[in-house]
Amino acid sequence: MSAATPGTAAGTVTGPTRSFPGVGVRATRKATVIAFLAWLFAVYDYILFGTLLPEMSTHFGWDSATASFVSTLISVGTAIVALGVGPLVDRIGRRKGMILTVAGTALASAATAVTPGAGYLVGVRALGGLGLSEQAVNATYLNEIYAVTEDEKIKKRRGFVYSLVQGGWPLGVLLAAAFVAVFLPLVGWRGCFLLAVFPAAVIALTRRGLKESPQFELELRLRALRKEGRTDEAAALARSYGVEEQPKAPLAAIFRGTALRNTLVLGLAWIVNWFGIQVFSVLGTTVLTEGKHVSFTGSLVMLIVINAVGYLGYVFHGWIGDRVGRRNVIGFGWIVSGIFFTLTLTVAHGTFAVVALYSLGMFFLVGPYAALLFYMGECYDTGCRATGTAFLNALSQPGAIVAGLIVTALLASGTGWNTAALLVGAIGTSLSGLVMFAARKVETLHG
Repeated sequence: MSAATPGTAAGTVTGPTRSFPGVGVRATRKATVIAFLAWLFAVYDYILFGTLLPEMSTHFGWDSATASFVSTLISVGTAIVALGVGPLVDRIGRRKGMILTVAGTALASAATAVTPGAGYLVGVRALGGLGLSEQAVNATYLNEIYAVTEDEKIKKRRGFVYSLVQGGWPLGVLLAAAFVAVFLPLVGWRGCFLLAVFPAAVIALTRRGLKESPQFELELRLRALRKEGRTDEAAALARSYGVEEQPKAPLAAIFRGTALRNTLVLGLAWIVNWFGIQVFSVLGTTVLTEGKHVSFTGSLVMLIVINAVGYLGYVFHGWIGDRVGRRNVIGFGWIVSGIFFTLTLTVAHGTFAVVALYSLGMFFLVGPYAALLFYMGECYDTGCRATGTAFLNALSQPGAIVAGLIVTALLASGTGWNTAALLVGAIGTSLSGLVMFAARKVETLHG
């Protein structure tokens, strides 16, 4: 739904004559906390696979090229599942969509625990596409909730508050590394996945108590009126709130008008940036063990420190994005990240240098996502917001696939992990930052 009043953002509180119902302080903060926990454990499951890949490779007798190829095939399945989430959430609602994504996380963990081999693993890990879509659904829901919240502190600092939620990524990576360090010797890699099921299942149940966003409730009311043939009444109601009178296919809407440019630019940025995410975050243990010759246990300890710093990156980028503009913060952050990862792979020697430079690279790689996800929600209207954010989010997987194929080819040709990570991860990260400067500023879209 697009706002009719010039100079206001999509999902704004005030239309020409009527306002959306406000969301109370308690309900807003409850939604924020539950969204954070859901994303934390969705990331935990997603990263747990990458963290345990060296152990699983040893168990199944895979060499480096085979393990990379299996990871790439899983990215294909993940992309297929993730692409379907957005249109579904724009159809069934934000609340039900949030329950679906975290329930998918629990199912993926449970199914992975009983993996008999590579073929089965590729199939069940595709369910991780539901968990990966958690951030897109969160961004959609909280963008709408924060626009109408009665909590003035959150409304004035919505980008910063959302950064705390989106910071579940580095904390999820940290949690996965710490969890594996403690429980792998006790229960093995299968047990680690089984233990991940419980928290995700609990969060799925707690989400049943969340309220639907007022913007989507209006969307449901308009649909019901049109279905009953009361199109004039639906059009009048839509006009009274200053939203779109006629429904459009959500997927088509993100490729029209002012949305088109950001869909194309942000889509390319996601694809290229995930070269870096796939190499340095998802496969971080492999880069450290194979590229920097760190022990597996040592790599887990390093990742805990690195991702603790990464969380500070989320808070910083969310805070500064509210002040100087999200687009510029994202672009500069990714360019700087690529530089730090290049230094990590080329000049860093010894534990301190590797951890310090890798941490700075992660600070500027994952931190901008705090601004990016909220920026994406601001780029689209209510009728296609979930589709737009989920579509862009799903494009991370083509990035992971292409990165995986290139890395696999390099490894198969005899190139070492250090060089492969440099060519694919570090360079890709900086290039994605340059791409971001072609995106429109949100103020231009709605001004």
